[in-house]
Amino acid sequence: MSNDAASSSAGASAKPSRKPKYSKFTQQELPACKPLLTPGWVIAILMLVGAIFIPIGAIALLASNSVVEIVEQYETSCLPANITTKEARIRYIQDDTINKSCPVTLTVPKKMNNPVYVYYQLDHYYQNHRRYVKSRSDKQLLDGASTSNSDLDSCKPLKQFNNTPIIPCGLIAWSLFNDTYEFRRQNSAPIPVNKRGISWKSDRDHKFGSTVFPSNFPNNLNRNESNSAFIGGAGLNVSQPLSEAEDLIVWMRSAALPTFRKLWGKIETDLQAGEIISVNIANVYNTYEFGGKKKLVLSTTSWLGGKNNFLGIAYLTVGVLCIFLAIVFFLIHYKTPRPLGDTSYLSWNRKGNVNGLS
Repeated sequence: MSNDAASSSAGASAKPSRKPKYSKFTQQELPACKPLLTPGWVIAILMLVGAIFIPIGAIALLASNSVVEIVEQYETSCLPANITTKEARIRYIQDDTINKSCPVTLTVPKKMNNPVYVYYQLDHYYQNHRRYVKSRSDKQLLDGASTSNSDLDSCKPLKQFNNTPIIPCGLIAWSLFNDTYEFRRQNSAPIPVNKRGISWKSDRDHKFGSTVFPSNFPNNLNRNESNSAFIGGAGLNVSQPLSEAEDLIVWMRSAALPTFRKLWGKIETDLQAGEIISVNIANVYNTYEFGGKKKLVLSTTSWLGGKNNFLGIAYLTVGVLCIFLAIVFFLIHYKTPRPLGDTSYLSWNRKGNVNGLS
């Protein structure tokens, strides 16, 4: 074999090198900031965080306290006094022959500048239940095209009635909240409530179709018919497209927690301090089956939103804790200072070590 052939054979059998190409990235030689957190820096940072968080918390708490809110719980007070058991309450709420209007009087504690938002609050209502959340057809809500069994499978158990698709189908639409409220001033002058613009504009434009109308909806049927078992919550206007059914749009944005509020309308006139407001509540929504609570809420807003003290309290708590820790660290450092780079604190330099082992 010639020398050229031998060298060629040796080169072919040589393994490629696995050594990475040199770069500052692969060798971890990129420039980096390596701050040395001395006791002084730690104390200063904690004091700075506390000095920033405490004012923010105080401002957030003041904004929350500036919100005027009226809360009226009525699921029990709107029942006759002789109805006390769960079974009796369910029979009462399901009996359509009984007038369930309930007069309630509210006193305005402080002036409420318009708009005054009207909410209904439900407790112990699990809209986040997996089967409940999935029981809808977004395709149908947008374009009404979901008519086949396969398209409506997600709406079980309320996808069809009398072999005809339900529009809108599913448990969420079927359980639409149907209590209503009428407001009057002390002089019996009605207080109008604006029901427009209470839902998200993105929902109206992109999730609910302007050409989709309710059809074969169980809540629109007569309770006295044989299909009365299908009656759930509120009915829908068959001549109104789903994109304009804002109560439905608000309801179908499922809540994440078992206690939630949903916007019912807006009062666009001021309510004066000490003013007496009469409310006629149609108490027809069945929360007695699962022991739920119902509340009527009138609330103003601040630049930070509705009444919620959590954000302000959280900022104040973190700020006070940082100030407290900064003071503790300062006292410890002042009492027993430790020079930087003192090698006597290394384990192998401490007294009692043998051969460098603790």
